[in-house]
Amino acid sequence: MANPSVGFVIDKIKHNPDYNGLFEQAYGKPVSMETLGSALASYERVLNSANSAFDRWYFAKDKQVFSDSARRGYALFIGKAGCASCHQINKAYALFTDNGLHNTGIGYVASMSSAPASRRVQLAPGVFAQVPQQVIKAVSEAKLGDLGRYEITQDPADRWRYKTPGLRNVALTAPYMHDGSLASLREVVEFYNRGGVNNENLDSLLKPLHLSTSEIDDLIGFLQSLTGANAGQLAGDGVAAPVGNNQ
Repeated sequence: MANPSVGFVIDKIKHNPDYNGLFEQAYGKPVSMETLGSALASYERVLNSANSAFDRWYFAKDKQVFSDSARRGYALFIGKAGCASCHQINKAYALFTDNGLHNTGIGYVASMSSAPASRRVQLAPGVFAQVPQQVIKAVSEAKLGDLGRYEITQDPADRWRYKTPGLRNVALTAPYMHDGSLASLREVVEFYNRGGVNNENLDSLLKPLHLSTSEIDDLIGFLQSLTGANAGQLAGDGVAAPVGNNQ
């Protein structure tokens, strides 16, 4: 996670009052490389999400659970739209990521372009407002440099490259992109439809897609089919579990 060492992370946690006693409560001993790894793994295991409409259609061959729009969206996803080049689907499993890093132009815009006069902000699920940039600036911390993988490798070819995220439950995880700069799935699809943002390190996979409005609708329909059957349980567990409770 771009820290100098695991010892640095452990020391940071030890001096963070928010964690006082929590590792002792959960594991019976202080934070260490062992308990830190266990905590991260325990958290990631509860995020497993499957049995989506896509899974039941693609793996279980249940033809009744997939809408015609989602089927067309799937065809676009693996075909014309080229999404599966990075968000990979295999015969035996579908993690929707190549675990690679790519430059789409999002980081380039954030680093090299002046801020717009206003920005669309999500205030609540389905509720958006156009907020003046000066208002956002007044309540925000100073913007940090954002050069992607370059900050780790110092290789100029890595400027504005970010890891491909998985797409399971993607319909529930707005806002999008590494910096949350796109508020909806439609904005994301439209961004890729334009071919990203041109820059000298733009990934060669990105190009204008020339998707029609109906094709964009179908692609969004497919993405919505990736919501797992246990999404409600995951959300409920996250709200209900007190901090530090490992049960």
